[in-house]
Amino acid sequence: MAATKTDSLDNAEKSTSGLENNLSSETDEEFYVDPVKEVKLLAKLDLAFTPVIMLVYLSCFLDRSNIGNVKVAGILTDIHATNSQFSTAVSIFYATYVVFESPAAILMKKVTPRVILTTLCAVWSLTTIFTGFITNVGGLYTTRLILGACEAGLFPCLNLYLTMVYRREEQAKRVAYLFSCAALSGAFGGLLAYALLQMDGVSGKAGWRWVYIIEGCFSILVAVIVFFGLPNDPTNAWFLNTEEREMMRCRNGQRQKYLGSEKFSWEEIRIELRDPKLYLSGLIQFMQDILLYGFSTFLPSILKAMNYNTLQSNYLTIPVYLWGAIIFLILAWISDRYEIRGPIVMFANIFGIIGYVLLLTVKQNGVKYFATYLCAVAVYVGPGINLTWLNVNVAPHYRRATAIGLQQTMGNTAGAVAGQIYRAAPYKLGNSFSLGALCLSQCLIVGKIWYVRRENAVKERIMRGEVEDKRRVRTGDGEVDFRYHI
Repeated sequence: MAATKTDSLDNAEKSTSGLENNLSSETDEEFYVDPVKEVKLLAKLDLAFTPVIMLVYLSCFLDRSNIGNVKVAGILTDIHATNSQFSTAVSIFYATYVVFESPAAILMKKVTPRVILTTLCAVWSLTTIFTGFITNVGGLYTTRLILGACEAGLFPCLNLYLTMVYRREEQAKRVAYLFSCAALSGAFGGLLAYALLQMDGVSGKAGWRWVYIIEGCFSILVAVIVFFGLPNDPTNAWFLNTEEREMMRCRNGQRQKYLGSEKFSWEEIRIELRDPKLYLSGLIQFMQDILLYGFSTFLPSILKAMNYNTLQSNYLTIPVYLWGAIIFLILAWISDRYEIRGPIVMFANIFGIIGYVLLLTVKQNGVKYFATYLCAVAVYVGPGINLTWLNVNVAPHYRRATAIGLQQTMGNTAGAVAGQIYRAAPYKLGNSFSLGALCLSQCLIVGKIWYVRRENAVKERIMRGEVEDKRRVRTGDGEVDFRYHI
């Protein structure tokens, strides 16, 4: 009898493991999609959407993080600012950034993805250009506040857009594309800054001014690409033929619990505000973002503190960022392939812990530079996979929109902290704080894994009829056949 019960449970798990909503066999037949044709469809979707999404996020992160490149190029002297005022300029960005993330995510469907993303991109592009003409620290504060307000909506909206296109088990790779762009923006930003700083004196303008002006003009072009490249309804995109649109309809039918109603619901928002997964994820994101914003903004300064000159401290960041992007893509593929999230973040964080310990304890600059490669693994993998972990475990749409927006708000407050802890070379306070954040994140991840496992176990007992279902939430991701990813 015990063996029979075990076998039946194994069979139940096998029947649900490959399906994002674990629908019945009758529903599977109704929304059947040929696996061979689906592979071709995914390739087509990636080819159409991924370059546009990556390009706009590259533009966003480039315009946000170039302040780290220009610091070592004389901006403080030209606008008569102190190191303390510079740290304030880095932090003040997040004062508006964290305020507008949740509203943007919730309003995306109503305003439409095309309108909201194009508008945000156009405004922050103009702001970046204007930054190249500031003459005092007040101007820097103003442009950073506007930049924060505009860029706030981009990341939650792009993540939400991805959930409208891809299945749960397909999302980590696509989120990895976004965070790889954060890494690539560091590499590209370092390379571009290295080139643009050679324009120092052209038309009587300092090289750091040309960094802002040229990168802002690039972002204007990206805004145009976004307008024409991201359809409001990805299931009826212009590049899909009739058969492919039907396949998209079937894919959406298979994951209807995950997508949910198109109609706005305050009840879904209230449900999500009581979800422990949201707050655990937000705390983890805060810890991981301490690294992300400290590392991506101050890496050139950290390298300069190792006695590299201005140009070296910019171009030496390039291979570090590229390494971070490559490792993230590999671990994201593993995460999707085996549908594991938390353990991947913990694995990446081990490298970060070792890296920060080396930065704090060794004296040889070569070893310190090697340590930045170890840090880069945790810097990008941690926030990206943690966000995916939340994406795939919250449903339906407006519950997920609330979760993404609030999680990002909680996490991105770390940007204000990063600006205050990385104040002066050799940045022992910043690196020590980052190390502590990593260790605390490991503890929080263990706690969330335990919670998710417990919730899955409760659902299994309810499905087997062992206990009565007395849970408060039984819809969306609360459905007993909705399996949370660990």
